[in-house]
Amino acid sequence: MNTTRLAPVHFAGVTYNSLAGQGVIVTGGAGGIGADIVRAFAAQRCRVGFIDRDAAAGRALAQDVPGAVFEPCDVTDVAAMQAAIAKLQAAVGGVDVLVNNVAHDERHRIDEITPEYFDQRIAVNLRPHFFATQAVLASMRARGGGSIVNIGSGSWKNKTPNLPIYASAKAAMLGLTRCLARDLGRDGIRVNCIVPGWTMTERQLALWVDEAGERAMDENHCIPGRIVGADIAHMALFLAADTARMITAQEFVVDAGWA
Repeated sequence: MNTTRLAPVHFAGVTYNSLAGQGVIVTGGAGGIGADIVRAFAAQRCRVGFIDRDAAAGRALAQDVPGAVFEPCDVTDVAAMQAAIAKLQAAVGGVDVLVNNVAHDERHRIDEITPEYFDQRIAVNLRPHFFATQAVLASMRARGGGSIVNIGSGSWKNKTPNLPIYASAKAAMLGLTRCLARDLGRDGIRVNCIVPGWTMTERQLALWVDEAGERAMDENHCIPGRIVGADIAHMALFLAADTARMITAQEFVVDAGWA
């Protein structure tokens, strides 16, 4: 039984004036870190659209966050995902910021993995990030630039067991980030990667955080405490704002010093 409880989410204190009125799209935005990212950008007076396969959670969040727009979709269907993003682009008036957050950390054992399962995991944890980027490029280019933030994971740095496909996809975020940054930089589009440590979302607390996990965090965090979604969201705000105008192709680890 884990002892950690979700801390209150706070987005007050820092205002990025350059974000006000910008169009933001978040993939996998209905829960966990994604939901905190949606709330954080909305608090900066952005026009926020988000996609997620959990229609009920997405609609509930959209009702709770003034001005947020939700489109349900399964990101493994690339055509459907890009159509949903097109609807959101129209709703938010064009895209200045894309946060590629969607992921699913389902555990898997090496001996049990089939080619079909491998492809399905990649279709959730890597492929959508490329094709969501592709879907917003015309809008960003027309607006003279933008910011793309890819959400990675500390799982591959920490060699988390029973996650080889997920960890591989998340490690690939850095390669994708750096190559996109080179290709898109001349268009004024910056691309960066956030690598969260073990973040205390409801899913993590319900499924994976136990006494051993609590001890591991206590032993490996340089800073006492627990990482919450707001910590990741604050980094996303910084990377999206003009304060980071000359930052691209970089990896930002938010893990309390574990890696």
